[in-house]
Amino acid sequence: MTDLPSMLATLAEKFRPHAEGVDLPPHHEQCLGCGPDNPHGHHLQVRRHGDGVVAEHTFDNRHIGAPGITHGGAVATVIDDLYGFLLYLVGTPAVTRQLTVDYRAPVLIGVPYRMEARVTNQEGRKLFLAASLTDRDGSLVGTSTAVFLTVGVDHFTRGTQ
Repeated sequence: MTDLPSMLATLAEKFRPHAEGVDLPPHHEQCLGCGPDNPHGHHLQVRRHGDGVVAEHTFDNRHIGAPGITHGGAVATVIDDLYGFLLYLVGTPAVTRQLTVDYRAPVLIGVPYRMEARVTNQEGRKLFLAASLTDRDGSLVGTSTAVFLTVGVDHFTRGTQ
């Protein structure tokens, strides 16, 4: 399991410029969205795409809501984690303040989806973000907007004291 000092020690390598098309490092090894060592996680792999980020993701049987359909909370989790990768490009940690997901069609189990996210605006500490989820045919199955607040590293030490 990743400990807080180890996670904080890797921030400098993450919150820096990343080349176009490069795979971005996971937030930490146990992250629910992208952590490679989390057996219950989504193992999201994200890369830089222009001024935003992109990922391909297939939900599996661990994420079932209704039969054959992904639980909406699992979709929201992955989108929230995708937004977290934008912070690498912005260059500072931030936390979710508000997350809205518009489910336009069922997100099916076993079907690959493309997710894209970008920063649409920044006002002081507020980052305004937008994402889309499309199927193989390019049909839009979901959209999202979010507001993140930039924070200092000390924000993450509060739960350990």
